[in-house]
Amino acid sequence: MEWHADKGKLYLLQWAIRYPDRMTLKQLSYFLALAQERHFGRAAARVHVTQPALSMQVRELEDRLGTPLLERGRDLRLTPAGREVAARAARILAEVAEIDAMARRRSLGGRVNVGIIPTVAPYLLPRLLPRVTTELRLREAQTEALLDGLEDGSLDAVVIASPARHGMVAHHLFTDRFLLAGSESRLAALAGGIEHLRPSALDPDHLLLLDEGHCLADQALEVCGLDRRQARLDLGASSLSTLAGLVGQGYGLTFLPEIAAPLETAAQPAMRLARFAEPQPAREVALVGRASTAAEPWFETLAHQIREIA
Repeated sequence: MEWHADKGKLYLLQWAIRYPDRMTLKQLSYFLALAQERHFGRAAARVHVTQPALSMQVRELEDRLGTPLLERGRDLRLTPAGREVAARAARILAEVAEIDAMARRRSLGGRVNVGIIPTVAPYLLPRLLPRVTTELRLREAQTEALLDGLEDGSLDAVVIASPARHGMVAHHLFTDRFLLAGSESRLAALAGGIEHLRPSALDPDHLLLLDEGHCLADQALEVCGLDRRQARLDLGASSLSTLAGLVGQGYGLTFLPEIAAPLETAAQPAMRLARFAEPQPAREVALVGRASTAAEPWFETLAHQIREIA
């Protein structure tokens, strides 16, 4: 088979339908992971196979299409055909994931799988769950894992504080301002006092962060104009409650989302909070779904219920 980019938008799908023995969804998913990661090892880890297995499937896909999809060398690049196949594979796999999710929701009586990041879940869910009318199955995980679940159809919607990926639909829920948390003595010792407190004025030697991979840690570093290497008291804590306990005992300072303030201050009486000067740093929390799920009635209902309590 020769590759002709101008055969039309449905070329790849028509070929897959006409010759089902010559292409598999597994091959497309492996190649798409490789196209996005541009690294065999990372792509293999992403799809949970060995690197030789992934390489073999991609080679087989190239043989069956009759055209190279990759330029193999020191840097991995896509050929023009590879870019075309990757774009169409992404759309095909998204449609397959949506079919699976639709069938699952119907077989489970309309139950919806929702993911939520750990820096929102414990502060939102206790107030949300008594109000929701949709049967929810909840998963708490970091942002990238939730977006992967949304892409592969195992999740129907996610509550995150990071930008959605291409092709996803985001409904804004609320603005969550950052507060500075620390002991009374730590806050009192801040240069310039707390009346005109700005993130960029914080000493990185005193900053405690969540584990790498938490979007809150990345956002805190961004508003301070720092990278993780400059936060020397980075203890890799896995929860805000751990950080609140540490800073309450005088071990440093941390950023606390406003949504977490009532619960964490009640649990840590020694912790004090200070508000930053305007414009206050904040994160935007959104309900994100695929275009098809975001069009279903439960999606906007859930977004409305979250907005009401947040």
